Amino acid sequence: MKWVKWEDIRRYVPPVALAAAILLPLVAGSNAYLLTILIIMLVFIIFSSSWNFLTFTGQGSLGHAAFFGIGGYVSTLIAAQSGLSPYLTILFGGGAAAAVGLFIGIICMRLKEWFLAMVTFGFAIIVQVLIASQFAEITGGWDGVAATPLISSSVPNYLLYIYYSILLITVLVILLFRAILASRIGLAFSAIRENELEARAAGIDPVRYKLSAFMISAFFAGVAGALEIHYLGYVTPEIFGVDISFWPIVYTISGGLGTLAGPVVGTVIITLLWDGLQMLGLTYGRFIIIGVLLVMIIIFLPKGFVSLPERVREWSAARRPK
Repeated sequence: MKWVKWEDIRRYVPPVALAAAILLPLVAGSNAYLLTILIIMLVFIIFSSSWNFLTFTGQGSLGHAAFFGIGGYVSTLIAAQSGLSPYLTILFGGGAAAAVGLFIGIICMRLKEWFLAMVTFGFAIIVQVLIASQFAEITGGWDGVAATPLISSSVPNYLLYIYYSILLITVLVILLFRAILASRIGLAFSAIRENELEARAAGIDPVRYKLSAFMISAFFAGVAGALEIHYLGYVTPEIFGVDISFWPIVYTISGGLGTLAGPVVGTVIITLLWDGLQMLGLTYGRFIIIGVLLVMIIIFLPKGFVSLPERVREWSAARRPK
């Protein structure tokens, strides 16, 4: 039997996936629960992709919820005070997150890999405490504040409009990341990730490129946070929680770290499994199942779900008689 090479069909996967994303809500009709899952899934595809983008320069973050939450809060407060559309204020939320990312980057850019990650983890906790206590008069403390909806619920089929608008933003973000990584900037990122000393010797300034990656990553993390908050209609300091920081890591590693498709595939599969198990009544058991799945992925699929077709082909070829 002659196997079809994965490289020959891989080019058709993105358009097929996009077509499915466009048609699925139309097939589902007015199922609000399904649309909610799909909308949150798109938000976390943006969030996971922003976290993954940072890793292309060899950097890591354990506190990306800080940028996610800052984007949500800033966009919410600006929309409430100015009356501007949330589709505009999400850019201010992303800009605020990028500015904070620049600040952290300037201070900590000399730190290596996971030392920087630990700084971001601690920073997320600090921001959560400040939002809940020191700035409680503005942010509402632990009670939170209401956020302007992306589209009013009085508009017929408003969930569909929200879904397709976020889908468009998601596609544009992924295409932008693809363009950056395919450019000379992406080559510089790869050189820094592989060997920072050799990259410096070749005339590449690692600090400048790392700062750029950190700001871009923080910006789109802030945009993702703003989109989620304006969809949910409410924001509290829980948005800075540890679980929010760990979800993009789980999605990216399970899908395929260091690949554009990894965060997308990982977010879709893990989200569907997570919510599917909840529908089956496994409220707490799903934690164990997801944990076991992650261990299996790390052991048997270290390159994530995106490498599964090729691994299946290799396993099948090894089992066939010579």
